[in-house]
Amino acid sequence: MLRPLPLLLRHRRLSSHFLRPLFTLSSVAQPVHPHRFPSSSSSSSSSSSSFDPSSLLKSDPISLLSSHWISSFRSPNNSPTTPLSSLLSRLELWLLAYQKTFADETGSYLPRSSLPPETLDALLSLRNAVLDGRFRWGNRLDPFLRSPRDSTDPSTLSKRKLRALLSSSGPPPFQDRVVQELLLLLLEPVFESRFSAKSFAFRPGRGPHTVLRTIRRSFAGYLWYMKGDLSTLLSSPKTGLVINSLVREVRDKKVVDLVKSALITPVITGRPVDEEAARKKKKKRKYQKKKVLAEDEPKPDPYWLQSFFGFAPEEAEKHPDWGHCGVLSPLLANVCLDELDKWMEGKIREFYRPSKSDVIWTGDDGGEEQGNTSWPEFVPTSGPDKTRKMDYIRYGGHFLIGIRGPRADAAVLRKQLIEFCDQRYQIKLDNESLPIEHITKGIMFLDHVLCRRVVYPTLRYTATGGKIISEKGVGTLLSVTASLKQCIKQFRKLDFLKGDRDPDPQPCFRMFHATQAHTNAQMNKFLQTIAEWYRYADNRKKIVNFCSYIIRGSLAKLYAAKYKLRSRAKVYKIASRNLSRPLKDRKGQSPEYHNLLRMGLVDSIDGLHYTRLSMVPETDYTPFPSGWKPDHEKVLMEYIRLSDPKTLEEQQSCLREQGLITPQDYVSMLVWNYKKNALLLPPLGVSDANRAKDELLGSNTNEIQERMDGGEVKLDFLEASHM
Repeated sequence: MLRPLPLLLRHRRLSSHFLRPLFTLSSVAQPVHPHRFPSSSSSSSSSSSSFDPSSLLKSDPISLLSSHWISSFRSPNNSPTTPLSSLLSRLELWLLAYQKTFADETGSYLPRSSLPPETLDALLSLRNAVLDGRFRWGNRLDPFLRSPRDSTDPSTLSKRKLRALLSSSGPPPFQDRVVQELLLLLLEPVFESRFSAKSFAFRPGRGPHTVLRTIRRSFAGYLWYMKGDLSTLLSSPKTGLVINSLVREVRDKKVVDLVKSALITPVITGRPVDEEAARKKKKKRKYQKKKVLAEDEPKPDPYWLQSFFGFAPEEAEKHPDWGHCGVLSPLLANVCLDELDKWMEGKIREFYRPSKSDVIWTGDDGGEEQGNTSWPEFVPTSGPDKTRKMDYIRYGGHFLIGIRGPRADAAVLRKQLIEFCDQRYQIKLDNESLPIEHITKGIMFLDHVLCRRVVYPTLRYTATGGKIISEKGVGTLLSVTASLKQCIKQFRKLDFLKGDRDPDPQPCFRMFHATQAHTNAQMNKFLQTIAEWYRYADNRKKIVNFCSYIIRGSLAKLYAAKYKLRSRAKVYKIASRNLSRPLKDRKGQSPEYHNLLRMGLVDSIDGLHYTRLSMVPETDYTPFPSGWKPDHEKVLMEYIRLSDPKTLEEQQSCLREQGLITPQDYVSMLVWNYKKNALLLPPLGVSDANRAKDELLGSNTNEIQERMDGGEVKLDFLEASHM
């Protein structure tokens, strides 16, 4: 029998005049969650005014999140020990997600003590809406939580502005980003403990530098390489595929439904932009005033940072942005591609066939290397007695496979990989999209070229009789070299130069109105970032010096046009090689620069960095350890190991076997003997202090000596107790 429940009010801003009766199949009302406050019911409106949401903030959100990470890494193969729904209802985590989103929005951190009560009430309403299923992605008219920079009221807008608000594309609502941050906080520990060690993109502590160092260490002995591209999955995901991959590890219905609704809810893309009309409009507005930023408006990225974002390699250009998932999209992309990583790990174990005559890998079936594989000795691949081995690494939607063995084995693996991607991801690959290339041709990955370099080192050893013998050996080195061709391509894309064979720098007119000191400082930061990007390239000095040459020539042409000096030679003659000296003004001689600098009327001009090859730092050849893990994973695993009772038992058994005693046990023994003897002895005077000390220490020593005679303890510092 259908029974009408009490009329529920919708949100108080727009729906105060509309009442709708809700019907249910059950007459029993649902119980209220212990951490939830029913703010939407009309019957509880009187209690909501007296309720303080800060009473729900009982725990530290960082400790809650740390416990979630620890529990996820303690049992990575099992389902989460803590249900995600219980964490989803914790207002402390909602506050942490709000603080992160607030920092991204305004560029400043909001402490908990500065949080307004109205914001906390709105955050509580948003949490209740998510738990009750009333939350809708992309709600711009009636949000539960507004941006701190948004002061508009939709009820006061006209129909035209409302239509423009609903039909124009723009950044996602602020409350959507808060929910995305919270889902990321909950799901990232669960999947980080389960992800393969072969994936390196969109994960904390695993970046492109880690990929290059791993390739330098682990891919040294491979001769055949196969490079694939699955980046189409990052741009056009399939909802069923994402949800099926998510449900394998997360069985919480509320979290899964929330992610599913974010994927299937349509996103407002706006009308297609007419490029010709926009160009004409831009021509009409030739002279514009400079935009004055508001007090709470964050400053835009500096020019050097915007330039370096355009310097990204091909493998890092595509960043997944699925529906309303936002910052959660990269994690979901790794969740989908993790099945490929696990499949490749199984193929690596199947493919491995060791050989005792191979000096590169002489380990067991697990494939453990002996020696330094970064500099392996050259061994030909012909013959049936050589090691068959394979390795795999993935960065985003791009992967690289190295194979040691005949080319026929690589062709068989390529066929299996094509079938797997077709069945699992519905991505059609062919032999052209998965080429098999030899190491001698050079393999491009992350704008670095992998190639083999034959060397003839001199081997010195001592023979019988103490005679030192020197012989020349033959070996190969895996060279990881920065691609000069790709570097020129990136500079051409940024309009810094033109031409391929003989690149000619172009003036950087975006910095035309900036001072010489500011322009040099911006370009120095750009050069420092480039030098850090090529940190592990073998030709780091050459490539960074080339970048410095391009930027120096671009600035010289800019200054020549700005100060009407006609040529770069005149600019170098006045401002020196590194452009550190001040240039003349347009009319007449400028005042003495050093006097103005001494009075603080001008800024000091820093010269451009890396103008000479000797100024460029050396390549970083720091050895990369086997089984490397990020620092946060090391700390987590060490904490889990130390908090395990088995570890304490092992330490105690080891101490008993060696006949030792811990300092804690020794101190507790001293305290216990002191209390026991203090009750038996008569009150002592000041003169009897030394005698009491000797008696206490003597009895303590005798007791320990008795335990030693029984074979329990062995102390090396008994004599120290008499001192």
